[in-house]
Amino acid sequence: MKIAFFLGRFPAVSETFILNQITGLLDRGFDVDIYASRPGNDRVVHADVERYGLLDRTFYYREALRRIVPQNRLWRLTKAVVLLTGNLKRPMPLLRSLNVLKFGRQAASLDMFYETFVFCSSRLHEYDIVHCHFGPKGNLAAWLKDIGVIRGRVITTFHGHDVSSYIKAKGNQVYGSLFEIGDLFLPVSERWKEALIALGCSPHKIIVHRMGIDTRSLSFSPRRPGDDAKIRLLTVARLVEKKGVQYGIQAVARLLQAYPQVEYRIAGDGPLRGDIERLIGALNVNSQVKLLGWKRQDEIAELMRDAHILLAPSVTGEDGGQEGIPVVLMEALAQGLPVLSTQHSGIPELVQDGVSGFLVPERDVDALAEKLEYLVRHPEMWPEMGRAGRDFVERYYDINKLNDRLAELYRRVLESGASAERTV
Repeated sequence: MKIAFFLGRFPAVSETFILNQITGLLDRGFDVDIYASRPGNDRVVHADVERYGLLDRTFYYREALRRIVPQNRLWRLTKAVVLLTGNLKRPMPLLRSLNVLKFGRQAASLDMFYETFVFCSSRLHEYDIVHCHFGPKGNLAAWLKDIGVIRGRVITTFHGHDVSSYIKAKGNQVYGSLFEIGDLFLPVSERWKEALIALGCSPHKIIVHRMGIDTRSLSFSPRRPGDDAKIRLLTVARLVEKKGVQYGIQAVARLLQAYPQVEYRIAGDGPLRGDIERLIGALNVNSQVKLLGWKRQDEIAELMRDAHILLAPSVTGEDGGQEGIPVVLMEALAQGLPVLSTQHSGIPELVQDGVSGFLVPERDVDALAEKLEYLVRHPEMWPEMGRAGRDFVERYYDINKLNDRLAELYRRVLESGASAERTV
């Protein structure tokens, strides 16, 4: 079976959940290629990208588009005529892309024509499945299927911002064509399933399919205070608004007044780093709260092994943006870390409040500080919470089980179309 993945930037350290799907399908004998808009810009790249030779399987369509589109309007029109007359094997998708009545300005400007030409020049028509990650990529694939470039089934995974801030910015009808043309929709949580239904997607085309982790590669270790009496808190996150890191810092600053043995490490970087550095200085907690910057996967694993509690104070952004279900929470639970997070997006579907950790309202610094203090005062709870978290992740978020299920979903959708009643 031939699979094409439609992605944004690739590779992206923050999207290892997609990488795990791709490598898992390759391990299962699928022929997988990647169609990404642009190369990733991370300084650190996951080792599997090189191990599986994924860059050799990647087509960067925005780069290809930039190379062929003239800036001069007259030359753009002239070249389009030359490309059309020289592409007699598959002229229909190119002709359909010029339908001004249907596509409006994008067709009139020839933007659609050149995008269509780039994709017609690829192997895109050969794939059985085109699997899109994030709704906007699903829209792209639906359009390409509509004009005849794609012949296979179109499957779209929805994660978080594509059914939150993107909807707020683009309107409730932004996925209308995708819902009609797409064959199967895989939201990562029940929350986003309900959001898709509310937007008008047929429930019979929707199956919740979660992102996951390789639990076999993560060793479970019950957490207990060390001989040095230090209690180490950890956050692993991009420094952006929806990660809510500033609220975690404020809660820790309150905790330090009574528990100076607490240390808080924050692994990650992003546009809010300067603001967060100033907050740490203003709260006078520089010696206990450390910004570590980007870390490699092996370095993150070492930080996890050394930590006692994972803190993930996610919030809804001012633009309406929300998380999916953060993979770092799965990794922490699988390794035995109690988790303190928020009642945000799909997180309550992963973290069992009062069982494997605690959940508090978004932006509630008082509640964060209160639950942190409770965890610090009751280290005897950590091993039991850790075991509950590990068991839950093994059962519902193991990438090997999920990739087996994804392979079966592919087969079923090819055989019978997108019917939730007939799929696993």
